[in-house]
Amino acid sequence: MPIPITLGGHFRRHLRVYLAGALMLALFQLAMNRIDWLSKQAIDLIFGSEPGLAWLPATMMLGLALFAFVARVASRWFVFNAGRDVEFELRTVLLERLHKLGAAFYRTMSPGEIMSRATNDLQQVRMLFGFGILNLINVVFAFASALQVMLSVSVVLSLACMTNLPLLVLFSRAMSRGLFLRMRENQASLGKLSDMLQGNLAGVRVVRSFAFEDREQDRFELSNRRYLNASLSLARLRGSLGPLAGATSAVGILVFFWYGASLLLRSPTDGGISQGQFFAFWLSFARMTWPMLALGFSLSIVQRGRAGYARLRDVFLAEPEVVDGPLPAPKSLSGALSVRSLSFAYGTRTVLNQVSFELPQGKSLAVVGRTGSGKTTLALLLARLLPTPRETVFIDGLDVCDLPVSSVRGVIGVAQQDAFLFSTTVARNVGFALEDPDSPEALVTIMEAAREAQVLEESLALPEAFDTVVGERGVQLSGGQKQRVALARALAWRPRILVLDDPLSAVDAKTEAAILEAIERQAASRTVVLITHRVAAASRCESIVVLEQGQVVERGTHAELVRAGGLYADFAEEQQMASELDDLRDEPPTVAA
Repeated sequence: MPIPITLGGHFRRHLRVYLAGALMLALFQLAMNRIDWLSKQAIDLIFGSEPGLAWLPATMMLGLALFAFVARVASRWFVFNAGRDVEFELRTVLLERLHKLGAAFYRTMSPGEIMSRATNDLQQVRMLFGFGILNLINVVFAFASALQVMLSVSVVLSLACMTNLPLLVLFSRAMSRGLFLRMRENQASLGKLSDMLQGNLAGVRVVRSFAFEDREQDRFELSNRRYLNASLSLARLRGSLGPLAGATSAVGILVFFWYGASLLLRSPTDGGISQGQFFAFWLSFARMTWPMLALGFSLSIVQRGRAGYARLRDVFLAEPEVVDGPLPAPKSLSGALSVRSLSFAYGTRTVLNQVSFELPQGKSLAVVGRTGSGKTTLALLLARLLPTPRETVFIDGLDVCDLPVSSVRGVIGVAQQDAFLFSTTVARNVGFALEDPDSPEALVTIMEAAREAQVLEESLALPEAFDTVVGERGVQLSGGQKQRVALARALAWRPRILVLDDPLSAVDAKTEAAILEAIERQAASRTVVLITHRVAAASRCESIVVLEQGQVVERGTHAELVRAGGLYADFAEEQQMASELDDLRDEPPTVAA
């Protein structure tokens, strides 16, 4: 059953649980209603001719009090559990949606802002579906239960005591809109503050290296001040709710003691009330007054939850750039890759223009080009990590846009140029795609992948070997180590098509040669697309495509392209000269005799 993305939809989804909680609240208020009447009987017996019989209603009141306690606890168990269930579901929907949304969304909403919505705003929604709904239901039942006793004692006294009720309702409605707007502003300020803090934590080394601690402190101070002002504005409005509601309710209390006392002094035949009726009326009126006093607090919770949910809906309703195709997931795909007239642009800037190539299953292809020629964009489009145009990329003759996204990405494994590592152990980073990365079988796969990526010995030399935590984004490792751990992660996955986006940019020549041998072994069992600017790496592949300004300008084998004397041959000559110069620098100086 799909999870709804409206407040009413979530409430209806858990309607049975809320009805159970409402039933418990109704039973609680019914018990309190009976206690009010029994208190009347007990007081009248004490001031009557048979005070010794007061123990009978008193005993019944004790039993009802125990029942009311159980019903009250049960009501909270049902309603609060429903609120927690809604929170759990929303977290699931939020993460699922974040996984589906593409680069366009993340350009408009920062990680800190998303984290603020996933924590603070979601907590406010949980309070709405828990404490907020509980109090609103309780207000209705408490009002009905107390009003029954009050009207039975004296209709005139009841009307007199509730003269302030219309004023309280108007006051609550007037405050509700202000609460909603100020809460949205407060939570938006908190999101910006969280974003700035997260950015400073992630880039703490950069801040220190530029000695910009004071400047960043000033920026944080400004953002913190804005959040403080928004919080104080909200606090002033919320703080005024209680006193104003209390003052309004106090009018009814004054009326009760003034007019109720006059009725108490009269005889029952003259329209007066007994001591027991006076006490029962006061119990009921007090029981009604407290929920009315708490109405402002309940409205605050409701409006804060509404504001939080409105911010969450910005994520829920965002349209993903990449969606599933109409075809079902195929049982298996061999890995034959075909690109036909692929063009792609970022806004008005064309990055790829009519790119085409065929790569049979089990073959290897190198994509070579200068920086900015569109190589990384091509890698992302192959796996639909960007919105791939229809009828441009095919796997086994099937348009990737017609397949489920999970099927495409399950076949095409991309080792991206910017090596990202999770803040966990080396083993869990390498074995990220494995079903159980902690199992003995997975450890064998992890170590083999690390060996192929030339990072095994360095991993074993870490303080806790493969159990060493690499830190935020792999901060404990060097750039080359991070790149090779990310490469090992791709090798451990063993997809049918392996796309390696410049995996050798941060390694030395010796390590590069060993990794290239490993990539050749990978190509023996799967289709490999190697995106690189290094001719030495491209020469290991069976065919090569050269990109220039987003277009294929050359294609062929290494030997064919070198003989052709084009752009690829220029790359080969430049890199050969650079290699020879490096060798000359490394030679020891000659000592004259």
